[in-house]
Amino acid sequence: MSAKKTIGIAVTAVAAVAATAVIASLATGFPADLPGPPAASPGTVEAGSGPQPTATDRSATQAAEAFLSDWVDDGRVVRRDQGDDTVSEGQAYGLLIAAGVGDEQAFTGIWDWTEANLQRPDGLLAWRWSDGKVVDEEPASDGDLDAARALVIAGKRFDEPRFTDAGVKLAGVIADRMTVETAAGRILLPGTWAAATEPYAYNPSYASPVAFSVLGAATGDPRWAELQAGSAAVTSALLDESPLPPDWAQVHADGSVDAMPGAAGTGQSVRYGYDAARLPIRYAESCVPADQATAARLVSTLARSKELRAETDLGGSPLTSDQHPLALEARAAARAAVGNLPEAADDLRAADELAQEVPSYFGAAWAALAPMMLTTDDLDGCPPLTNGASS
Repeated sequence: MSAKKTIGIAVTAVAAVAATAVIASLATGFPADLPGPPAASPGTVEAGSGPQPTATDRSATQAAEAFLSDWVDDGRVVRRDQGDDTVSEGQAYGLLIAAGVGDEQAFTGIWDWTEANLQRPDGLLAWRWSDGKVVDEEPASDGDLDAARALVIAGKRFDEPRFTDAGVKLAGVIADRMTVETAAGRILLPGTWAAATEPYAYNPSYASPVAFSVLGAATGDPRWAELQAGSAAVTSALLDESPLPPDWAQVHADGSVDAMPGAAGTGQSVRYGYDAARLPIRYAESCVPADQATAARLVSTLARSKELRAETDLGGSPLTSDQHPLALEARAAARAAVGNLPEAADDLRAADELAQEVPSYFGAAWAALAPMMLTTDDLDGCPPLTNGASS
């Protein structure tokens, strides 16, 4: 569906490792509290459903190449651990990874498949494809946003105008159909469905300051700067209410915000989990100092416990015994944002080892994306973790 709830990977321990900037990961799905296919429950990835674990030290480039090799078939990013389906988010991750690593052939294949199979008449991307056809046409704004960012980056990197044009067109439709003005500023809605009612459903982790900047520069549309400001204001308001951001929230027309238990206001208790943990990564890669400062606000709570749990309440108390690479990845981003580079590198390496031990589509994607965002400028960000970065 248009809003997603990511899947946890249950593990019992994470090895202590030396400081080297490497990689991170997890698994994703969509909530059952909205129309669309049911989300899988948090738990371990089924044995044999993906590439077998090989917990070795990898560079960012090696992780990217592994994702493109293991999870992409003829341009389709296949969620082998989730029934062999494909979602727009996965295609967007594939586009970002291929653009970041400079693989024009892989990028072209992924975009051609996406354009042919997921792009709707209005230009947005249908969320889910399975068994040879689209099975959920509702777009998910994070997938569309990441795809537009990747297209613009690829157009420049590969000197291919058709990618730039496609990214600019997609950006225009996102701004038209999946953003709304509030007293706090313009915000990104999780999907077209969210525009129908106020207060507006809001996923804080969908906001991507670097994507807003890239698309603003490519289009000249002032709404992208408005989205940057509005998203920052809403995130700041949420962090004024609690030490950690929630997976889901709602934003009122007057700009006030509330943490919510799910996209539709139902489901699990309010929590910091598999969605919200992406927020510090997206803010830490921003070139805007205030955005990096936002990522830094999470560090004291996340650094309180050596062994992070996959889901906590908004004060950092565990809600599960599960561990997950994304928790380490998020802490790496927060630590990097305050200049604690050795411990940030430790977290990234531990996350990558954990991701390799329990492989998944989403884990492999973030094993490539996290070091790209935090240690390189390959995706047009300003990485906070550069010492010892792999490339």
